[in-house]
Order: sequence, then structure tokens, then C-alpha cells
Amino acid sequence: MVKLEQEVERRRRLGLESATRKALIASSYRLARPEVYDSLQDAALAPEFLAVAEYSASPGADLKGLLQRLETVSEEKRIYRVPVFSAPFCQALLEELEHFEQSDMPKGRPNTMNNYGVLLHELGLDEPLVTPLRERFLQPLMALLYPDCGGGQLDSHRAFVVKYALGQDLELGCHYDNAELTLNVALGKVFTGGTLYFGGFFQAPTALTEPLEVEHVVGQGILHRGGQLHGARPLATGERWNLVIWLRASSVRNRLCPMCCRKPDLVDDEGFGDGFTREEPATVDVCALT
Repeated sequence: MVKLEQEVERRRRLGLESATRKALIASSYRLARPEVYDSLQDAALAPEFLAVAEYSASPGADLKGLLQRLETVSEEKRIYRVPVFSAPFCQALLEELEHFEQSDMPKGRPNTMNNYGVLLHELGLDEPLVTPLRERFLQPLMALLYPDCGGGQLDSHRAFVVKYALGQDLELGCHYDNAELTLNVALGKVFTGGTLYFGGFFQAPTALTEPLEVEHVVGQGILHRGGQLHGARPLATGERWNLVIWLRASSVRNRLCPMCCRKPDLVDDEGFGDGFTREEPATVDVCALT
């Protein structure tokens, strides 16, 4: 019980600590690629992604028509692939991330499992990049693919970049995400290994169930449900950088915590409450598994 209380308290401090880092970065960090911070433009996106988003938002769009425009990685597991960013934008974003990594600015951990990477909110990329990506492009797409998971009601997100390299993080254990839906985009660089693998929905692969293996393709994104058990095989050579966006729908998670699968116990606080609600008074989740 003591460890549980300590973990809850640690998580309650995360918001303030992150805001402090963001303020310092905003005041002191010198950008390497300022154009990355411009409002999201169509030129930053792959033509295939623009076509998919345009179709999804069009009158009469349906799942059958959408699936003709996506690669279905697994129909059973409802995992899909689509190019997301253009090659020049991937390169520019990667150069900015490497520049930040090499700076003396404070850096928060992407999540509890990854030690190396960047929280895009702290770098100031939520507003110009991730929020319009979610609202303008991902929302109509996810509404068709995952209506039962809140795909049409996405109202917040958590976006971060994870880095895998020799001498740093090499692999990622099997887990599910604190999100209703997930977009995972490979940014680069040159690497071997690191293949994604998927189990069942809230069910890890066993000796009797062969996991689904999925290769990373730079610029392309994998779409899956947050509860789909997944992990990453060990990196063999090079460096791998991936942008991960946890997409959240408060209308869904307010009823059932995606981490402990129970009705969430919420307390008054400021902010988005880890995606649990945007209503007043604002609340946060106190589930120790998040």
C-alpha cells in the first residue's frame, strides 16, 4: 500500500514538473529546424495520408471504402498501416529531435517503459503539429476504423518520440497503451531489428499463440487499438526513432480505465486528467497502472 501511495503521488507531480520543463525550454532552447514548428501544412503529410483523410471526411464515406485505401496488416486484430509524413518532413523533425537531445535542456521520460526520447508537449510541438493532426486528419479516419473505441470522439492525446540505440534502450516489453487508440510512425534512421510484434486484445502472446510481426517503414504509421498487446524486438544495429501518439476519448475512458479495466476513481485537479475528462471540474486518474 505504501508503494502504491508513493506511485500515485509521483504521478500527481508529473504535470507540474512537465510544465516547468516546458517553460524553460520555451525560454532558452534554440531551434534547429524552425519550420517544424509552423502550423501543420499538407506538404508535411504523405499524399496517401491526405487522400485517406479526405475520403474519411467526405459524405458517404464508409469502412469498406476506407479499407481500399489502407494496408490491412491484420483484419482480425484490426491493425492498419498508412504513410503519414513526407520524407522531407521526417528528416526535418528528426534533425530537430537530435538537436534537442544533444542540448542541455531538461528532458522528461517519454513514458514509464522508455528511457530515451522526447515529450512533444514539452518541446512545444503539440499545438502546431499533433493537435491539428488529431483533429483534422486522424479523427475522421479513426471514426470509421474504430467507432466502438471512441474513434469519433477523440478529444486529447499524449505524443512522444522514443529512441532505440545500442547502449540505450534496445527493446520494449509486451504491454498495452494508456489510450483508446494508437498511431506509431517510424521516423528513421537506419537500423536492423526492432520489429513490432502484436498479441491479442488485452492478451499477450503465449507459446500457443504466434505473435504477429510487423516491420517498421520510415514515414509510415501503424494504427491499432490501445488495448492490443504489443512490444518491440531487440534492435540489432543503428538507431530507431518513432513518433507515438496515444489518442484518447474521455467519453470512453470516463466509464472504464483502460489500464486497470475498472471504473476510474477520479479526484479534483487541474488539466486534462490524463485524458479522462475535459468537463468541469477537471479531474485526474489515480489508477497506479497508468
